[in-house]
Amino acid sequence: MPMPTPKRLIAHLDMDAFYASVELLRYPELKGLPVVIGGGRDHAPVLQSDGTRRFARLRHYVGRGVITTATYAARAFGVNSGLGLMKAAALAPDAVLLPVDFEQYRRYSRLFKDAVRAIAPLVEDRGIDEIYIDLTEIPGAQDDGGRAIGQALKAAVFDATGLTCSVGITPNKLLSKLCSEFDKPDGLTLLQEDEIAQRIWPLPAKRINGIGPKAAARLEALGIRSIGDLAAADPALLLSTFGAHYGAWLHAAAHGRDARPVVTFSEPKSISRETTFERDLHAVRDRAMLTPLLTELCIALAGDLARKGYASRTIGIKLRFDDFRIVTRDLTLPAHTMDARSIRRAAGECLKRVDLTRRLRLLGVRAGALARLADLVNPGASAGLLPSAMKAEERAAAYGLPLFDMPAPRD
Repeated sequence: MPMPTPKRLIAHLDMDAFYASVELLRYPELKGLPVVIGGGRDHAPVLQSDGTRRFARLRHYVGRGVITTATYAARAFGVNSGLGLMKAAALAPDAVLLPVDFEQYRRYSRLFKDAVRAIAPLVEDRGIDEIYIDLTEIPGAQDDGGRAIGQALKAAVFDATGLTCSVGITPNKLLSKLCSEFDKPDGLTLLQEDEIAQRIWPLPAKRINGIGPKAAARLEALGIRSIGDLAAADPALLLSTFGAHYGAWLHAAAHGRDARPVVTFSEPKSISRETTFERDLHAVRDRAMLTPLLTELCIALAGDLARKGYASRTIGIKLRFDDFRIVTRDLTLPAHTMDARSIRRAAGECLKRVDLTRRLRLLGVRAGALARLADLVNPGASAGLLPSAMKAEERAAAYGLPLFDMPAPRD
């Protein structure tokens, strides 16, 4: 007699206020205080002669940076990720301001993911602080709906990092993502399909991962506010309003249906490099600064492609202007390349198609339409990377492509 197919058990594990929690390990005297992560290196703590540290306060911040994350104590003041630091200073002036330290965050990310894989190897990496885990075939997981294994995962993460996480365990990824937010911080939430109406439908529709602000506003205009409202909506109305694909997905998501597997590996769609300037730069007046900056970005991007084993056929640029407007341009090449010179030349061509009369806040370059080098007969001239020992100005000159050769700005 064949064994019954086990019920799917998918976990979503989300680290609690990850960046801020890593910083609290480093500075335990800040535990319980409102702390904001997002300052530059000039906001690093200063060790004083008496052995204590002096921390920067949000009230003294001047600039246009944004919050990367904040402790739960800071969030109680309405200070959240993405909020401008100067706006946050008005809400929580006494909050401690710390610089971002991605090297440390990546280190702790590796530690918690390794700890999880030692227990449950089928892991889908969704970013630096969250993962999906397939628990279906883990011994004992079916006995209690995954509760014991969920507790074991949380304990393993804490033992490896000293950090807490929140876990949702349900039949699919969509529901688990919702449930991992139910009992933060340090939560563990289990949910079965027969509990969807009671526990999921009262939530706002925008809580579903995949319903953004624009879609939420359109649903609101239709009188659809909760997930339950969405589940009860006429499918024909959703299809006519949102299109066949997205409308059908909205209907299925509201009913908690999601057949996506946990994917342990996925090919990247693109690789990019970008930088935000300390002050707004003008395409003409600051050309001497912008030209080597873009050159450096292209060289770094070429290095990323080579290190990861990819070549690109579409090169693009990203610009954010002083009015926060974002402009992108792309150029498709005749063949795939990982050559810094080719990337730099294509980026320059893209820039010729942009009105550069406004000042710039951000500059980026992107490699898309990726292909693995192993799959290409001739991936392009990979020897074209310029020597890293050359100075930035020398590398820029070597390309022979002055970036911002624009007419004088209009007054």
